[in-house]
Amino acid sequence: MEIKVYATLREVVGGPSVWLDGATELTVGQLLETLCNKYPALSPKLLLNGDDLHPAIHILVNGRDMRYLNGLDTLLTNQDTIRIFPPVGGGCG
Repeated sequence: MEIKVYATLREVVGGPSVWLDGATELTVGQLLETLCNKYPALSPKLLLNGDDLHPAIHILVNGRDMRYLNGLDTLLTNQDTIRIFPPVGGGCG
């Protein structure tokens, strides 16, 4: 399963995407747990208090925000496209 990450998350995982071999079916919550175990530095970037997804993090499953699906219980398969976007700041000044 390929998970594409953006902005500051790329520094943590060492590139634009992460592969989870052997993952056939899991929830978004289980995916986050797996990623944070594999890359411990992701945890403070994705989670508040080590448990709750940071509200500024957006996880898209096949182009749809998982919050509008089943949240952390959204079921994922190998064919799904997963993208994780951290908060992004900036603008004109």
